[in-house]
Amino acid sequence: IVHFSLCFVMGFFTGFAPTGKASIFSSRVGASNRSEFSPQPVEMLHQANTQGGNFNRSLLDESETPVPTRSNDLEPAKSLEEEKGEAELISRRLVIFVTPTSAKDGLRGVLLRRLANTLRLVPPPLLWVVVEAQSDSSKVSEILRKTGIMYRHLVFKENFTDSQVEMDYQRNFALKHIEQHRLSGIVHFAGLSNVYDLSFFDEIRAIEVFGTWPMALLSANRKKVIIEGPVCDSSE
Repeated sequence: IVHFSLCFVMGFFTGFAPTGKASIFSSRVGASNRSEFSPQPVEMLHQANTQGGNFNRSLLDESETPVPTRSNDLEPAKSLEEEKGEAELISRRLVIFVTPTSAKDGLRGVLLRRLANTLRLVPPPLLWVVVEAQSDSSKVSEILRKTGIMYRHLVFKENFTDSQVEMDYQRNFALKHIEQHRLSGIVHFAGLSNVYDLSFFDEIRAIEVFGTWPMALLSANRKKVIIEGPVCDSSE
C-alpha cells in the first residue's frame, strides 16, 4: 500500500509539471552556458586585454631608445665619393688615339674591331681618330658606328703608291685636324696590328710634353725578338 501511495503521489505531481523538455540537467547546462558566455566576463576580458595592451605599450615606449639616423653621416661620405670620382675624371687627360688605315690591308675590318674592343675598356676620356683614303665603301664607317666609342672618321682624297708615305701623310692629316679643332690631349699613333695593355693608357696620361718607350718587335725573317728603344732622351 505504501508503495502504491508513493507512485500515486509522484504521478499526481508529475501531471501538473510543464510539458517542455527541460530538466534539472538541462537547466544546469543552460546556466553554465549562460555563465560562460555572459557579456560581463567578455567585457572584463576586453578590459584586461586593453589594460595589458596599455601596459605593454608603456613598456615599449619606455624601452624604445631613439636610433640616430645616419643619413647625415652618409651624405658627406657619398658626396666625398662623388667628388673623388669627378676629381679622377678631371685629372685623367684626354687620349687622342690616331689610327691610319689602308684599303690594301685585307684584315683591316678584323683589326679595327679588335682594336675597338680594347679601346672600349679604356677609362674615359678617349677620342679615336681613324684616317682612311676616300672610297666608295662604307665598311669602316659602319664598324666605327657600332663600337660605342667616341671617334672621328677622317677621309682624304690624295692618292699614294708608297704605303709608308701614305701612313706618314695620314698621321700629319690627323695632327692638322687636331690643331685646327684645338683638341687638347695626349696624341698616340697606333697601328691596326698593335696590341695594348690597359695600364699603358694610365702611363701615357702622365706624359706632360713628349714621351717615348721601348717596343718589342718580332722579325719574321730572323725569327727572333728585336727591342727598339727611343731615339731621344731628356736632354733633346
